[in-house]
Amino acid sequence: MSDSGMGEGMGAQGARVRALAVLRVRSRALALALLPTAAAVVLLVGGGTGHLRGPGWDAARWGVTALAVAVLLLTAAVAAVIARARPALSPTVPVTEKAAPDLYRLVRDLAERLDVPVPSAIALTPDCDSWLEDRTHPGHSKPRSVSAPARGRDGRRGKGPGRGKGAGRGVAAAPVLVIGSPFLWWMRVAELRAVLAPVVAGTGPAAHPDIAAARRFVRGLDAAVAVTARPGAGPIRRAVLALPELLARVLLRACGEHAALMERGVATAASERAQEVDYGLRIVAQEQVGLAYAGWDRLLTRVALPAWRMGRWPSRLDAGVVSALTELSRRDRLAEGFASRLGERPACDLLEEPGAVDEAASLLAARLFHGGPAEAGPDWSPVDWQQYPEEVVDRKWRTEAARLHRVLDGMEVRPSTRSARSARSARSARSGASADSVGPAAHAGSLDSLEFLEPAPAPGPNLARVMDHLARPGSGSGPGGGGGEVGDALAAGISAELAREEASAPPTPAEAAGDSLALWGADPLPLFPLQPPRTGRELLADHVTAMVCCSAVDTAGAAPGLDWLDGPALLIDGERRAELPARVLSLVEDGDAEPLRAWLASLGVRPEKPVRLV
Repeated sequence: MSDSGMGEGMGAQGARVRALAVLRVRSRALALALLPTAAAVVLLVGGGTGHLRGPGWDAARWGVTALAVAVLLLTAAVAAVIARARPALSPTVPVTEKAAPDLYRLVRDLAERLDVPVPSAIALTPDCDSWLEDRTHPGHSKPRSVSAPARGRDGRRGKGPGRGKGAGRGVAAAPVLVIGSPFLWWMRVAELRAVLAPVVAGTGPAAHPDIAAARRFVRGLDAAVAVTARPGAGPIRRAVLALPELLARVLLRACGEHAALMERGVATAASERAQEVDYGLRIVAQEQVGLAYAGWDRLLTRVALPAWRMGRWPSRLDAGVVSALTELSRRDRLAEGFASRLGERPACDLLEEPGAVDEAASLLAARLFHGGPAEAGPDWSPVDWQQYPEEVVDRKWRTEAARLHRVLDGMEVRPSTRSARSARSARSARSGASADSVGPAAHAGSLDSLEFLEPAPAPGPNLARVMDHLARPGSGSGPGGGGGEVGDALAAGISAELAREEASAPPTPAEAAGDSLALWGADPLPLFPLQPPRTGRELLADHVTAMVCCSAVDTAGAAPGLDWLDGPALLIDGERRAELPARVLSLVEDGDAEPLRAWLASLGVRPEKPVRLV
């Protein structure tokens, strides 16, 4: 036997041994539950035959019988909870064989080469991962099987999903193959085949009856434990399910280690079985997996998230990941040569309608990572990449600039129509004036000491007002900023304004679903936030940057743009200006406006001119 065969055998054999250990836990729990019933039957039969007579035996007979009934009822309750509680399923986009005959043919040929059962169906997930998922639990609707061979694009007839080796009586149904949708758009067909080889190989161990039974038992226990933890579980439900949940937890702890080692053995067996299939290409494909993950994460956090926050969802995220990864390949010298792969056939060509699948996966990504509605509507509409700069970037900047000026108005800081130099001269001239002529100012170390500018009529919101406010003493956190009280106050005001807007917004479908869950109803989609909460200073820097961009667009002919890796970008003469963030941070963190003023002057931006807000 070869080394790979020995490793595969050891992995599969170990998985079966651990599966039997899990099933022994189930058998022992059932035997323990039936023990009082067996004792009661012995006592009742002994009394009926006249052998166990007397007051002591009668009391024992009634006591044990009552205990047996109680234990049986509790066992039935636990069994009902385990049987009816639905294990969590990964939200996916189903792909039928009619919608992707070439993809099904690739998976079928791969399964036949690996000599394992064919997956029962294929689904896509908006994530950079692929796995097998069993959806045959009694609480789930079984995946639709294909009883007759389907015709492919070329008219040939082949075996439908789930009809490969091992499909038949007494064998567990093959699991569903879940594929990361970014892989289809970025990877080439040969690379996708190499990446899927160890995943598809997992259908072999999954078809073993003992492993399948052990997995169903563990998933049922896990789902039973999660029943009372659902958002819709009230105090009465928690009280009723407390004891069944406790027993499920005990059983889960008893078989948890065996289940983990079983899954490790399954993974080992699948990996060893797939080593002989495109092994050299798998090494190269794994590099593409890491690159796809990096580009996908940047695309979601920098590009998709700003659109989701304003009720728009990019409808071609998977197509966008190709642009993002191509840009990453261009910037990163370690990724040189990856862009040359684009001349090969992409895996998305295996789909009949890639655009429709991309749109469905993009909407699911918005629901998973942001909690958006399940369907498009007036306040939740798709946006194409060509429209993204105008409909998302420009709107984002002007919304944040408007919020910044609302906070300034709330702090009673009036706009100034003078230039920075004249403003400093005027403040110097007024430094010797009396308190009555200056206004109700206190010492410069507190928020109440903000210096009020002359109430001159202002033509509208402008960038000069923001810079004057942040550049005055006490605005920065650096050595020359005087402690940062002014900047901190403005940052706190922006944070409070955002909190009020979020509190007044209607609940997302994911939040609303948690309030109306039935005991055995459908679970809401899990929500996976992309970013941790931003600090006040980070929010302030974002809002100041938005104000600078609005001023540049309105007074210097700049334009909103899209950077595939960094999101919203300011384009001047068609080129992105990447030096802006450092100058904004100098103003926000140190209270030093001179670098930003010099940059604006070099581009012809007029900070004293009013800008259009929303």
